[in-house]
Amino acid sequence: MSLDLERLDAVATVAAIRDGSVSAAEYAEGLADRAAKHADLNTLQSFDAEHVVRAATEAFEANPGAALAGLPVVAKDNINTTNYPTAGGTKALLDHTPATDAGVVQRIIRAGGFIGAKAGMHELAFGITSNNAVTGAVRNPANPSMIPGGSSGGTAAAIAAGIFPAGLGTDTGGSCRIPAALCGVIGFRPTTGRYDGDGVVPISHTRDTVGPLARSVRDIALFDSVLSGINTELADVEMGNVTLGVPRQMFFDNLDPVVAEAVEAQLSTLSAAGAKLVDVRFEPIWPHNEAFSFPVVLYEVMRDLPAYLTEHAPDISFETLVAGIGSPDVAGAIGSQLGEEAMPEAAYRAAMDEHRSAMRQIYGQVFEKYRLDAIVFPTTPLPARPIGEDETVTLNGEQVPTFPTYIRNTDLGSNVGAPGISLPCPVSSGLPVGIEFDAMPGKDRSLLALARAAEKAMAQ
Repeated sequence: MSLDLERLDAVATVAAIRDGSVSAAEYAEGLADRAAKHADLNTLQSFDAEHVVRAATEAFEANPGAALAGLPVVAKDNINTTNYPTAGGTKALLDHTPATDAGVVQRIIRAGGFIGAKAGMHELAFGITSNNAVTGAVRNPANPSMIPGGSSGGTAAAIAAGIFPAGLGTDTGGSCRIPAALCGVIGFRPTTGRYDGDGVVPISHTRDTVGPLARSVRDIALFDSVLSGINTELADVEMGNVTLGVPRQMFFDNLDPVVAEAVEAQLSTLSAAGAKLVDVRFEPIWPHNEAFSFPVVLYEVMRDLPAYLTEHAPDISFETLVAGIGSPDVAGAIGSQLGEEAMPEAAYRAAMDEHRSAMRQIYGQVFEKYRLDAIVFPTTPLPARPIGEDETVTLNGEQVPTFPTYIRNTDLGSNVGAPGISLPCPVSSGLPVGIEFDAMPGKDRSLLALARAAEKAMAQ
């Protein structure tokens, strides 16, 4: 039986290399061919075919029994690697190769895997289109004229195109889950703090996290084990024992009809599989969410980015980095914080000391009241839109702001610090659509077990 290497998930790839169905070098050679074939998608920022073939053999031979033995992994270009530059998608860092690997990369290597490429991204991870004026737009494999989402757009697109089986992104307000939804793959945001954040070009130490993207929930579970060091087996979940909260207000407002139809169909599928669906409301949470979301990001980025440069790129000044920002939306966001309009410390302190605890309390009360295993909702209100629509997009006949519209549903989980996973909805035609499940902070393995059961139910 010939293997479809382009569609194997990470678990199957490691198994195939281990049992000799394909050698690590042969798999890497095929990967290099696929990277060349899909070069027009601009998913990869740094890639060396010879290095990948050599590294695959070395990684497998050094640790053939490891969880990721011989597996090439694509990493977002804001995650430090010593074998490729780490540019964060911005001009000043294009030739920046860190002296040490990020903590999550070290875990990948210890598990027998290696970083096979760096993925394109929205500049400095400060947006959701991955239309990068410095390194070029990343394109959606489902339709190359469309955005792949962001900011981890290159990682999602490289997996969706069949180049890599799995990869790493980062997620501040939705940057793993949004591109997963728009490209038709799976994206996971763990509980904030679950994975090592050392050696990642930051936006916000309070909100940032690395997250895996892949083609199957079992792959996400594998990477979660590697990145967290927590190896508990996923429980077998019967959908008949699952209670899902459906937050129709806000999360289901003003949906693109394609998204509404796809997600409602999957809610019906989950219900038919035995899941109990309960309407829930988060009304009191939204003023707190608004007072927390951007104040924290805008205040912390002006401190966390310079601190990263001091530690990892001391020859590059923050002023040089800012001067080299090429994407107008990113330049505008950072520039807004350089003068009198900068986020005041008082707003930041209120966000951290008052609004965060209020959000967590309300979120937890909803879960406790209805005994929820997770809430479920559309990952994004709309599918991918054309590249270049960075300021506004069309939604139900109206022009709406691009960034806040796409992050509307993913933002709350980020601010609460909760784990969330976006699964692709089966669609007969057209662009991919994502459905997201969020749980309580700390319930990562339980959420992944539920997602595996949902994945199985939706595949029937």
